[in-house]
Amino acid sequence: MSDENARGIVFDIKRYSIHDGPGIRTTFFLKGCPLSCWWCHNPEGISPFPIVIHHPRRCIGCGRCVTACPSGAWEWSDGRPVQNREKCTLTAACARACPSSAIEIAGKEMSVEEVLREARKDIPFFDESGGGVTFSGGEPFLQAEFLIANLKRLYREDIHIAVDTSGFCKEEDLLEAAGYTDLFLFDIKVIDPKKHEYYTGVSNLTILSNLRKLDEFLYTGQKGKINLRFPLIPGINDDHENITATADLAASMKSISGVNVLPYHSTGEGKYKNLEKKYKMRKVLPPDDEKVNETMKMFSERNIETIKGG
Repeated sequence: MSDENARGIVFDIKRYSIHDGPGIRTTFFLKGCPLSCWWCHNPEGISPFPIVIHHPRRCIGCGRCVTACPSGAWEWSDGRPVQNREKCTLTAACARACPSSAIEIAGKEMSVEEVLREARKDIPFFDESGGGVTFSGGEPFLQAEFLIANLKRLYREDIHIAVDTSGFCKEEDLLEAAGYTDLFLFDIKVIDPKKHEYYTGVSNLTILSNLRKLDEFLYTGQKGKINLRFPLIPGINDDHENITATADLAASMKSISGVNVLPYHSTGEGKYKNLEKKYKMRKVLPPDDEKVNETMKMFSERNIETIKGG
């Protein structure tokens, strides 16, 4: 289904990453996600379209955005520029005019060749560290054609490939991608489907089905592995029943290479304010070390390599 002429929307490129798979990696964050997790720390990646992010603390009040915007989306209010999002036509003129980087556009169109060109810059680091390229999001499978085209191209370059996914996607897309992917970073958030839907906006029935199909596909083909990523979130999925069910699920898998326990943090809260969105986790504190260690132990007791973070 993929086409190397495919183009996609990328909202960030993170170089020298050490948390998105083995070694030093270059991570491409693809725009758009069908989930709306309460704790999402990349809210700028949820919309499939480019968006404007305003950083008020960086603003020096020069008004160049007001002058530059052809649609009049920036207006003066109390002596400061403010954006009228309904008028915005995403020309990016405001971002280009801003001298203090107070305005940025999250999302730019890229071709497969442009992604490859960016990845090639870091090949010496990949070779030295055993790293490679990771596709994250958002949910990268929301741009399945673009994602798979990139996987095929990088595969021919013999670059290690990882895909970070929620698993909420078409089974056929997931299995096609599996033919070119060395490692899947597969998020498992909540086992109970109703609770999962409440906190993420979607049921996990498709996710769990896809995980089982992917696990069997990789095991049968003797290529590729799955690392489960478990975000540990107080009051949402840190109960004994859910952790036990998640650990049992991990233990049942044939192609699992390990589990990353990811303690909840609130570092993305400021992004919600900049996007004028409500942050639902304001009163939630990170889990303490005792809870993190207890959770990791439940996976380790099932002979699964378990790492905090990553």
